[in-house]
Parts: sequence; structure tokens; C-alpha cells
Amino acid sequence: MSTKTANPGVLGLSGYALTMLIVSLANAGLISGSNVALGLAAFYGGLALMVAALYEYRAGNTFGYLVFFTYGAFWEWFFTTILLIDLHIIGASPAIGAVLIAFGVFTFIMWIATFRLNWALWLTLLFLWIAFFLLGLGYTKVGGYTGILSALFAWYTAFALVMQEVYNRSMPLLTTAPLKVKK
Repeated sequence: MSTKTANPGVLGLSGYALTMLIVSLANAGLISGSNVALGLAAFYGGLALMVAALYEYRAGNTFGYLVFFTYGAFWEWFFTTILLIDLHIIGASPAIGAVLIAFGVFTFIMWIATFRLNWALWLTLLFLWIAFFLLGLGYTKVGGYTGILSALFAWYTAFALVMQEVYNRSMPLLTTAPLKVKK
């Protein structure tokens, strides 16, 4: 007899969305003090995504495992890097832009996988890889606005997954993939 388990993707998407939203609002210049997001980056963006990743691994979801663990590690890197810069242990470096672009490359590759999943994840990762590239190239404000869009689509995805389960009905943007493959 197997027991039903919760969908760890909802936690991963929510942790990502909230953290990305606050950092992106600061990057876009809509709020001040991106350092306010450090605690979110360490725990909700970082730790929660890594926990969700481990449950995705246990469920056999390779995509969810890889994406959540990688972005959890990103948020832990972000937390550590900003903290070390603020403590004057390290200085800001052009290498930070290279790291952001490298995460953009990873995200672009994962975005291709979403062509077989659903529109909501496709849009989340589309705006995320664009945001990483913009931020890595120094376009902070427009990268912030793009990050806001990614966060909102991630939150929609989490919300739709919960509503789908609660109301036992399909939700828009979750039911079809951007690229339908004929069988």
C-alpha cells in the first residue's frame, strides 16, 4: 500500500519565486536594499530548493532534481558572495558577471527541456535565462524586470499545481507543452 506524498515542486517553485521576486524588485530599482534578500537566499531560495530537489530525486524526477538543486546552490552562492562583499572580505569582481552568464547557459539548456513539459515552466525558465544574461552583462534594471516576470510565472506554476490538486481539475498553462510532439 503506497501513501500519497506532496509535490516537492511546489516548495521549490515557491522558494525560487519569492527570493527571485525580492532580488529582482531591488535590481529593477523598485525597492532599495537587495541585502534584505540575504536571509531569503540562504533559507527559502537556497535550503528549501535543495530540500525540494532531494524529494524530486526520491520521486525519480531528474529534471526537478537538477533544476531545484542547481538553483538552490545558486541562491547559496548569492548569499555567500553578497555577505563576503558586504563584510569586505572579497571585492566585487567581473567574475560575478561570468557566473551569472554561466547560470544563464545552464538555464537555457533546461529551458529547452521545458518544451515537452508545460507553458508555465517554459515561461518561467525563458525569462530566467534572459535575466541571467542581462544581469551578467550589467543590464541590472532590465534584468530585474525580467526576473520579476520569471518569479511571477514560477509562483503561478506553484499556485496552479496546488489548485489542480485541491480542486482536482486542470489549470491553464499546465495542461499543454509549448512544443507538442506527435505520437
